[in-house]
Amino acid sequence: MNTLTGKVAVVTGGSRDIGRAVSVKLAQEGAKVCINYCHNEAKARETLQMVKDAGGEAILVKADVTKAEDVRFLMEETAKAFGPRIDILVNNAGGIVGRKKIEEQDENWYNTVLDLNFKSCWLCTRDVLPYMKEGGSIINISSQAARDGGGPGSSIYACGKAAMLCHTRAMAKELGPQGIRVNAICPGMINTYFHDTFTAPEGREALHRSAPLRREGEACEVAGLVAFLAGSESPYVTGTGIDINGGCLFS
Repeated sequence: MNTLTGKVAVVTGGSRDIGRAVSVKLAQEGAKVCINYCHNEAKARETLQMVKDAGGEAILVKADVTKAEDVRFLMEETAKAFGPRIDILVNNAGGIVGRKKIEEQDENWYNTVLDLNFKSCWLCTRDVLPYMKEGGSIINISSQAARDGGGPGSSIYACGKAAMLCHTRAMAKELGPQGIRVNAICPGMINTYFHDTFTAPEGREALHRSAPLRREGEACEVAGLVAFLAGSESPYVTGTGIDINGGCLFS
């Protein structure tokens, strides 16, 4: 049974990794999906083809979700393609950008990282609301870093993800009377380009030895949790930050 048949979803940062897995999973569950990307059109087109191969319906929209005009365009294009109602927003866009100790950080770095990881969430949440009615679901992809401060050189990233977690709780209170649920997911070590690029192999190997489940997570496992929070099987779940880390949470 497709649990999201007739629903419309926007997935930011949908070109690869968790965003790709979420886009495909929501489409498999029956949703029509707007796959947002900013830089890598080739990867976004791969995601689009995967959705189509799974029998789903989707569009691509290029938009920098740290910019208000781009976010408005993203929502408008979704409405043009699928109608005036958006049922699901997945705020997935984000990233560590790089690792810098505080003495190496400047104001431009701060703005870049915080805008990517929190301003994007704030803008998309604000601008989806004219299209979202009772029964809508907003899912924010935060991070274990929001709980534990992150690894070396990732302080601003961790702060952005923590702000996203707090915004989840605030919006759950504000939007709950409208019948809109807002939840966050806090992934730990997930097998993605993110960790291929920014996490040392020895760190990943140490997790394999110490994690209760003795492995990293996979993007499809995060996507399954997104689909649960987006659908009708979680009608009383809002304001949460759900950890998905194989039992590894160091707070």
